Amino acid sequence: MSIIYGLIGWAAAFALTLERIHVSANPNATLSCDLNVFISCKSVMLTKQAALLGFPNPLIGLAAFVAPIFVGFAVLAGARLKQWFWRIYMVGISMGFIFVLFLFSQSTYVIHVLCPYCMLAWIAMIPLFWKTLLWAGAEGVIDVPVRLVPTFIKGQDYVWLYTIGTEFLAALAIVISFWSSWPSMFR
Repeated sequence: MSIIYGLIGWAAAFALTLERIHVSANPNATLSCDLNVFISCKSVMLTKQAALLGFPNPLIGLAAFVAPIFVGFAVLAGARLKQWFWRIYMVGISMGFIFVLFLFSQSTYVIHVLCPYCMLAWIAMIPLFWKTLLWAGAEGVIDVPVRLVPTFIKGQDYVWLYTIGTEFLAALAIVISFWSSWPSMFR
C-alpha cells in the first residue's frame, strides 16, 4: 500500500514541479491543471504558501514521497528495520500529514482555489498516515496506553474507513467553502 500511495504522491509532486518550471519559463502560460477560476494549479503556485521554505513545495513532495516507496519495497524484500527507523519514519509521515492539512486549509479557506495535483498528493498522504499510525500503535513503535493497543490492532483492519472518513470530511469542507463557486463551473 505504501508503494502505491507513495507513487501517486510522487507523480503528483513531479507533475507540479514540471508545471512550476513551465510557469517559470512562461509566466503567461496556461497549465494543464488550470480548469477554471477555482480549480487551478497556477493560481495556487503563485502564492506565498506554495513556497513555504523558500523553494516550491512540490520539491518537498518529490523528496518525501520516495520514502514510502523505498520502505515498502524494503519490507517486501524482507528487511527487518529497527524501531528507531520506524519512529523516524512515523515522525516523517506525521509531518507530511500535518503539512498536507496545512496546505489543504490554505487552499480551501485562504487562497480559495484548488489545485488538482495538490489534491492528488493529499489523497495519497491520508492513507499513508493512517496506515502507518495504526500499524505503529499496534506494533509498539509509538508508545500508546496499553488499554488502547487493541484499538490500534483492530483499527488496522479499518484503515480504509479512517481514510474515507478523512477524505469525506475534506470533500465536505471543499463543497461548503466553494458553495457559491459551483454554479459558475457549469455555465
